[in-house]
Amino acid sequence: QVQLVESGGGLVQAGGSLRLSCAASGSIFSINAMGWFRQAPGKQRELVATITTGDNKNYADSVKGRFTISRDNAKNTVYLQMNSLKPEDTAKYYCNAAGVETTYRNFQRWGQGTLVTVSS
Repeated sequence: QVQLVESGGGLVQAGGSLRLSCAASGSIFSINAMGWFRQAPGKQRELVATITTGDNKNYADSVKGRFTISRDNAKNTVYLQMNSLKPEDTAKYYCNAAGVETTYRNFQRWGQGTLVTVSS
């Protein structure tokens, strides 16, 4: 089994910064892509940013220029540096990872989510 554990959420004022981390552990053979999604109250979950093993990055238009995704392949960890935070960034942020287990089965997992609250 593969597990994802997120950390780094919290309360911050508008214009501030936060850094989220997500560590994957368990029966991992390889991870192809990791990413962050978010879900605000009453809204659907949406993509924030993704990154592949080859360091290809994709961002939602709403966070381009403010958020930076990175990963440490050796640690199976993905980070999301969030700068210039806005109240509309308030949401629960979920980590996602897709890859192959040591049994050579494909997997996709979600973390439990970490809450980010941006006050105006």
